[in-house]
Amino acid sequence: MKPTSFLLIVCLFFGVLSAATGQENLYESYDVTGDSVFLSWAEGPAVGPDGVLYAVNYKENGTIGYVEPDGTHGLLVRLPQGSIGNGIRLSDHDRLLVADYTGHNILEVSVSRREVKVFAHNDRMNQPNDLAVTADGIIYASDPDWEKDSGQLWMVNREGKFFLLEPEMGTTNGIEVSPDDKHLYVNESAQRNIWRYEILDDGTLTNKRLFASFEDYGMDGMRCDQQGNLYVTRFGKGTVAILSPDGTLLKEVVLKGDKPTNVAFGGEDGCTVYVTVADRGAIEAFRTEIPGRAFNIISRNL
Repeated sequence: MKPTSFLLIVCLFFGVLSAATGQENLYESYDVTGDSVFLSWAEGPAVGPDGVLYAVNYKENGTIGYVEPDGTHGLLVRLPQGSIGNGIRLSDHDRLLVADYTGHNILEVSVSRREVKVFAHNDRMNQPNDLAVTADGIIYASDPDWEKDSGQLWMVNREGKFFLLEPEMGTTNGIEVSPDDKHLYVNESAQRNIWRYEILDDGTLTNKRLFASFEDYGMDGMRCDQQGNLYVTRFGKGTVAILSPDGTLLKEVVLKGDKPTNVAFGGEDGCTVYVTVADRGAIEAFRTEIPGRAFNIISRNL
């Protein structure tokens, strides 16, 4: 049996178990935290192999908070003076990469040591917003300029060196790598487009094409599941849109809040989708049938 097929069966089992025990059904949003646990610009998130979720701006700006599987929460770290985090990625079981949009940095946080350092810095960035990481450690960073409705797209190699891939895009925001590491997805919030690129062996991009677009509302963070479906937060609409690998809209999950900012897969089976919700300062979640791409990568790195 293929690993993905096995995880799909596990996800379905946990879905049936949840229904049998009166817990949440598939694609029905529920609260992981209450309102105002995070500030009104909750972002991130990332989930470790132990099920702990991390998100930025816990109680105050310039922090990263954690939420345990049982719902308890607390402060993980304070970021350096003047830094405020946005997107978070877990690159291995103990290392968080954080887009620091005020400091023009990609920060590196050791979870176990609760230490923060600058992994990469570039003054040419507008404000690093969200990150995506390939299985072998290449980082892609979206870099919007909201005032000018424009943006850039960067690649950062394993040594922390920057490469500007696209200098003149729309408001680049959500970004994700496909499960096979062959494609990169980048959305433009104000223009409501999602672009797909082919990733070459050196990490550079080619064959840009329009993957999907929307007629209303904005977009924010995105994540793929292990079958290549793309989960897209619809900022202002209060939904997470799920798109197939060919760009077809499969469904939209309705949330309690109106301004979802990003998503991350977690739970024991990788089939729980956590959503940071800015207008509530809270974390919501829903169950799906398919584990997340990042859940598989982190599991391989244990």
